[in-house]
Amino acid sequence: MVTRFLSLSLLILFIYPAKVFAVENGVIDSGSTAWMLTSTALVLLMVPGLAMFYGGLVRTKNVLGTMMHSFVSMAVIGVLWVVCGYSLAFGKNVLGGFIGWDWDFFFLKGIDDRITNGIPEYVLAMFQGKFAIITPALISGAIAERVYFKGYTLFIALWFLLVYCPLCHWVWASDGWLFNSGASGVIDLAGGLVIHVSAGVSALVLAILMGARKGYPKTAMHPNNLVMTMMGAGLLWVGWFGFNAGSTVQSGLETARALTMTQVSAASGALTWLVIEAIIFRKATSLGFVSGILAGLVVITPAAGVVQPIGAMTLGALSAIACYYALQLKVRMGYDDSLDCFGIHGVGSGLGVLILSFFIRDSWMSSACVSAGGSWTLWNQLIIQLKGMGTTIFMAAVGTAVIYFIVEKTVGFRINEEEEQEGLDKSLHREHGYGLVNSEII
Repeated sequence: MVTRFLSLSLLILFIYPAKVFAVENGVIDSGSTAWMLTSTALVLLMVPGLAMFYGGLVRTKNVLGTMMHSFVSMAVIGVLWVVCGYSLAFGKNVLGGFIGWDWDFFFLKGIDDRITNGIPEYVLAMFQGKFAIITPALISGAIAERVYFKGYTLFIALWFLLVYCPLCHWVWASDGWLFNSGASGVIDLAGGLVIHVSAGVSALVLAILMGARKGYPKTAMHPNNLVMTMMGAGLLWVGWFGFNAGSTVQSGLETARALTMTQVSAASGALTWLVIEAIIFRKATSLGFVSGILAGLVVITPAAGVVQPIGAMTLGALSAIACYYALQLKVRMGYDDSLDCFGIHGVGSGLGVLILSFFIRDSWMSSACVSAGGSWTLWNQLIIQLKGMGTTIFMAAVGTAVIYFIVEKTVGFRINEEEEQEGLDKSLHREHGYGLVNSEII
């Protein structure tokens, strides 16, 4: 009898694993968990993708130093996120809601058996941790080729704690004040505000405070490897499916919508940039193409969960146009945002945060109307989006300026002229990215 019972139990386990794999706090949804595990890996893939994208755009003598700026975030923020970042971002309100805190999230010590919406809390924590890793890495593009590695490392640690975590708590935590603003809260599916606008604004502030590279803009500073940049852009495009579709925190209809809008917007942005170049220059460039890809990706990041394909296509096209002219404005204004973090991430995603209000699908708007008692309109949502935008700009700008002066007065931030002339790879890391090339003359 016992043998038959055990045999039957084993058979049920093999046939229905998702329904019987119960744990202390709930039952694991194997489909959603599998997708979130995949999304976590896809988002982490974006970090080496970003390193390749940025690394190919700088001069040969700075390629390793620039790529290190992306990779080191995986270590610095990866540790800080486990120690206190997850608690600061997703814990319960403290200090009047300015930040969160939960001792169960400290070193992740209290989530070992916790299941949330059918997904192990560890998976959710690691997924969000990858967002935290890539955000400060984005900023490095604005100050490429002229920063101390130690200064940059201290900066991203402080910026993560003082800027990213509060913004993340306000926008994404269940008791965050922007999350609960109005009938629907601010719409920011995967980080238009938390990631791209905050990084873009911070990049602009740093570029202005730090000053331009030696010789800019009179001296030509050609990319060392556009092949690597294109491969990096390809990895970013692939990783973005985890970025946006994973942010639905499920494996269902909303996931399919977010993934589709991501693809449509990226393609639209790339195609629009090619059209712009064809009209103005009568040629297509690889750098323009990958810039269009990013313009389409960043604009759909906040909006992928609420718009339909026509909206995603329109957003991608508008972002490419806005970002193209933002890059021209950089030249006229004279600030040295080396790899166009503000011009692409700040402008493109900021545009998406605001104009998504005009492309929200009817079913989503109807739900918001019910929540608001029948009086919710796109103008109400636009006001909330503007509130989120203003808050993010202020927080990122002020926080970055304060942290910049702290770093500059302590360990130092900008390298001296001799080290800059020599290049980051040799002066700071004692290495060369390309062994057969004399990096000192490039």
